[in-house]
Amino acid sequence: MSRLRGGGGSRYATPEGARRLRAELDQLWRVERPAVARAVAEAAAQGDRSENAEYLYGKRRLREIDRRVRFLRQRLEGLVIVDAPPADRMRVFFGAWVTIEDARGAAQRYRIVGPDEFDRAGGYISMDSPLGRALLGRRPGDELEVALPAGPMACTVIAIAYSESGGDDEPM
Repeated sequence: MSRLRGGGGSRYATPEGARRLRAELDQLWRVERPAVARAVAEAAAQGDRSENAEYLYGKRRLREIDRRVRFLRQRLEGLVIVDAPPADRMRVFFGAWVTIEDARGAAQRYRIVGPDEFDRAGGYISMDSPLGRALLGRRPGDELEVALPAGPMACTVIAIAYSESGGDDEPM
């Protein structure tokens, strides 16, 4: 999965998405920040800080790490982890794997996830994206037209599952 993005939007996450956010926070706070702080201290000990590229870069990197750590802590504090499928598994809700077919007959499979988890290459789309919003609440056989940045897309919902394997009996 690509680097997690931050931002506003929905406060929902899958258990896997929440684990990735916690792992990123742990990596930044326990591994990267101490290493960069040591490098900055070593660079500062070399003398003139105004012309010391290692020192200036290290300070900038520390600010970036601290900014991301603050964001992750705030995000995790208000996160709602959705770890069970909905009662009505014949409708598209958060966490669903949805198979759609476009007007040409090409099938695509997407998982509806939170804004911190989306990864187009992996088939994960944000529930806040135009396609994600259009799919929420739909049933198999529903036809929809979605205004996407690349232009309008007409499609039909083919299948809905709440596990990656496609079976509905497994937890999300």
